[in-house]
Amino acid sequence: MGPAPLSRVAPMPPVHALPLRLSRLHALILSLASLFTVSAAPLPLNVLLITADDLNCDSLGVYGCKVPETTPRLDRFAAEAMRFERAHVNIAVCQPLRSVIMTGKYSHRSGGEGFHKLRHPGQTILPQVLREAGFEVGILGKVGHSTPYKDFAWDMALDQFDLGAGRNAKLYQREARRFFTRAKRRGKPFFLMANSHDPHRPFANSTQERGLRKKKLTLARPSRPFWPSEVTVPGFLPDIPEVRLEMAEYYSSVRRTDDIVGGLLDALDASGQAGHTLVLFLSDHGMALPFAKTNCYRHSTRTPLMVRWPGQITGGSVDGDHFVSSIDLIPTILEALAIEPPPGIDGRSFLPVLRGESQERRDRVFTQFHQTSGKKRYPMRSVITAAGGYIFNAWADGETRFRNESQSGRTFKAMERAAKDDQAIAQRVKLFLHRTPEELFDYARDPDAMTNLANEASSRETLTKMREILRQWMIETEDPLLEDYEAYLRKQS
Repeated sequence: MGPAPLSRVAPMPPVHALPLRLSRLHALILSLASLFTVSAAPLPLNVLLITADDLNCDSLGVYGCKVPETTPRLDRFAAEAMRFERAHVNIAVCQPLRSVIMTGKYSHRSGGEGFHKLRHPGQTILPQVLREAGFEVGILGKVGHSTPYKDFAWDMALDQFDLGAGRNAKLYQREARRFFTRAKRRGKPFFLMANSHDPHRPFANSTQERGLRKKKLTLARPSRPFWPSEVTVPGFLPDIPEVRLEMAEYYSSVRRTDDIVGGLLDALDASGQAGHTLVLFLSDHGMALPFAKTNCYRHSTRTPLMVRWPGQITGGSVDGDHFVSSIDLIPTILEALAIEPPPGIDGRSFLPVLRGESQERRDRVFTQFHQTSGKKRYPMRSVITAAGGYIFNAWADGETRFRNESQSGRTFKAMERAAKDDQAIAQRVKLFLHRTPEELFDYARDPDAMTNLANEASSRETLTKMREILRQWMIETEDPLLEDYEAYLRKQS
């Protein structure tokens, strides 16, 4: 005899009609079942902030690098993230930039202008806010430069010599995984700031790097070295043999940076927490070569900012309209975490942009420079808009000579030698060493800042407009350079 038709199957009697023992069992089953049908509470959001040291934005494949295979892991990450085309750091030198990230304030407002701890007391910093909110806070690499107060102690802190001079992907991966596991075991969300020391000098395979290898550090080789014949030379530098050689060493270091990022992302995947972790990647400024690092040019401050947030951000999306900067990171991260930002910060959250929305008042960024790691002061201010970039070099008096770390390698020495026989290179060397008080560039047509339009009659209206935009910002932020700038402008009228 076959099974009874569905219409004839007797319904389950209500619980109150069952024998007492069975009704209790049925109630228990229903209760247990309800535990599995209730939606699980959302997992707390973690934050992984990855930075590279001295990495030019256009050294990444996804940002148009003409040298193949420089950043395969970062290019893959970009397919899962939102990529910003108009992202800038606010100051193109390591420690002061990291103070901007930590405080959300311009350098002259936080007291983090140079290679020192914050000089203005009472500044609230990002890891402090997160710890108070229950986060485990850790840092890998660049510890001193990323810790604005001497008395702030991270829950986990490992510096460059714990990480193969900050250049060993396997060590970054191992220590990140340990940190993720520990936070998970303690039932706490985490914030990890992971800072690659590449591609800062000493470059991979360079004479300078051999000095580190003599110290028997576990210094890793890049997974893919580059040779002079394979690389391109940026438009703001002359294509001569010694420059090309240093660019090959630089790109080998870029690939090692990519290895480190890959190790960190693999550690996050292995922890099982990638699905509820906000991951941000950026460079602290441009390459350590003339006309990039420790300046206010486009190649100095443009950064490859990418943000991944599973379920919230459309992977592979690109924002080419909004100007965002490093000063906006702390309010953006905190808004994503639903944490109130500290009062008095200068940055503004770009969370609406991450969600694919338009945001007003994102048509410009302001950048500045104060002093080098050698404590030499070269005050500069700049504004960058869709129309281009304007720079005021307060130190340029025709006599003062510029001196920074980018002159310590092969490139600038080679430029000085070549300048004896090449007038064009001689002019570039002279400009780099002495600059001029005002520079104006059309970055859309001249991204390498080769033609200064400040003295062109056709650019007078743009120059006047840029001057006023910068002056108003200096007033609003109480910039101590304002008096000198206004005195300069009076002389020009």
